[in-house]
Amino acid sequence: MKYLHTMVRVTDIDASLRFYCDGLGLKELRRIENEQGRFTLVFLAAPGDESAQVELTYNWDPEAYGGGRNFGHLAYEVDDIYATCQHLMDQGITINRPPRCGRMAFVRSPDGISIELLNKGGAQAPAEPWASMPNVGSW
Repeated sequence: MKYLHTMVRVTDIDASLRFYCDGLGLKELRRIENEQGRFTLVFLAAPGDESAQVELTYNWDPEAYGGGRNFGHLAYEVDDIYATCQHLMDQGITINRPPRCGRMAFVRSPDGISIELLNKGGAQAPAEPWASMPNVGSW
């Protein structure tokens, strides 16, 4: 058995690609447009880790999706939790659970999917502004 991908439904493909690619740094591997089924699939992966993919499913006919939190979350290891969170904030992305401990943070995609970020190699020393930053919303 081999892990292939995790699928998440998205309501705005452009906003989702800005979040996952421009924000998190994932790369688009391939895209499938299905006119008959009226959907687009976009497969993304972290550079150098193309075997662990996220499939963004965009249905062309509007649907309301709820319960992103009951999905659980996607998790990514990052080289520097503080630099990653600053980059995300510079992209206009809210840090829902800041890396106060120097190890872990949570953000949410435009569709409410929780994304856990874990610092490679364990925790960094606590640092401001992160150490005193409160949680925002749910994560």
